[in-house]
Amino acid sequence: MTLSSRSAPAADASGERIAGVFELFSIGIGPSSSHTVGPMRAAREFALECAAAHPGVAPDALSVAVYGSLAATGKGHNTFGAVLLGLEGGEPESIDPEAGRMRVDEIDAGAPLRLAGSPAAGIRFGTVDIAKHPLVVRGRFANEIAFSARFGDTVQAATFFSIGGGFILREGADPSPAAVPPAAEPHPFASGAELLAVCRESGLSVAGVVLANEAARHQQGAEGVSEGLQRIWSVMRECIEAGLSTEGELPGGLRVPRRAARLARALVADGAGNSPEWATIAAMAVNEENAAGNRVVTAPTNGAAGIVPAALYHALGRRHPDAFDSADARRDVEVYLLTAAAIGGIIKQRASISGADVGCQGEVGSASAMAAAGLAALLGANAAQVENAAEVAMEHHLGLTCDPIGGLVQIPCIERNGVAAVTAITAAKLAVSGDGAHHVSFDQVVETMRQTGADMSDKYRETSRGGLAVNVPEC
Repeated sequence: MTLSSRSAPAADASGERIAGVFELFSIGIGPSSSHTVGPMRAAREFALECAAAHPGVAPDALSVAVYGSLAATGKGHNTFGAVLLGLEGGEPESIDPEAGRMRVDEIDAGAPLRLAGSPAAGIRFGTVDIAKHPLVVRGRFANEIAFSARFGDTVQAATFFSIGGGFILREGADPSPAAVPPAAEPHPFASGAELLAVCRESGLSVAGVVLANEAARHQQGAEGVSEGLQRIWSVMRECIEAGLSTEGELPGGLRVPRRAARLARALVADGAGNSPEWATIAAMAVNEENAAGNRVVTAPTNGAAGIVPAALYHALGRRHPDAFDSADARRDVEVYLLTAAAIGGIIKQRASISGADVGCQGEVGSASAMAAAGLAALLGANAAQVENAAEVAMEHHLGLTCDPIGGLVQIPCIERNGVAAVTAITAAKLAVSGDGAHHVSFDQVVETMRQTGADMSDKYRETSRGGLAVNVPEC
């Protein structure tokens, strides 16, 4: 199937469509959706435009400048290498992580950068040539990247913002393009209240509503949506199992050891069965793979990529211990991911999923809310209980800062994913034990998250200039 181009949907509750399942869950590489995947996509888009206007021609000069959080933590997030790979036409969904790392080393050692992959369009340009402006935020978004290429008397230029989850927004573009007009969706919604109303009026579950909307967007209808969801889960599961079987030290200089494999062995030795501890360890396994720059699924971001798959892994282990690939298990995967996507789409629409915008509450908090909603659906929750589960999980991540040590998605990110996965399990169980009635609505807690992020000092929004990043020595 063909995944979305990941252009940005509306940033407010204006009635435009929310992000779709395959926008929130996209296959990419670590360690960051906003700092690695987004810049690679932006660089690729710029390179393809240059190639279309000047086919097979190398630019006489090339410049790239990164601003704000992209510059502040770019080294730890492999931002600069991702830009080079994107300029060569690399795609996060398909690029081989190890081959990509080798190619960046070659370019930095003096090999010509091949614009849009054309051998005839080579230019000497490495990571050292990227201008970094960590203290400059020129617009609404903290993650800005500007490109310029000169071909004779012609200058090709473009500026993009990486707005979280791998989404990019071009400067001057309409921030709410819709690949499919909202009217084409049978059940449009842009808030938790609207989602509940749609469920009441249609008689559908949250997953049913999202499936109907996705089927209207997808060329192959519901069958194509099902195929895509199974592909997403396959990559998530492969990532978990890779993390559970790999040991050693993570790159980046902090000398952080991988722990998921060792913890999993200990849990098996203790006969813990399908304890919720498996969700913690599975989440850590994913984020260790992410920190190593390997293949992951944004869910909804790379920094929070472990929570949604880990909670599902735990749930399938309890519900289908010997048949992860059975028809019933496949249905569970689809219900879970569709339900989680509804919650993630609303959060992105009404607030943000970017740590550079609202701190880690927007990444880990969003992922925990998505996982809680999906788990509640698997436990038989009605729409009101699903909404309650998401609210509980998000509420207990309010104010969470994004302060990675050394700009690396390692400390506290890996453990934070593990803890948030268990929070999602707890939130789902609390919601299912009630009747769906609660004092704080999901929309209210999302708005609170947005306001909290706006009030948060930029030191705590993925700049590594505050919190743990400055109070804990890097070595």
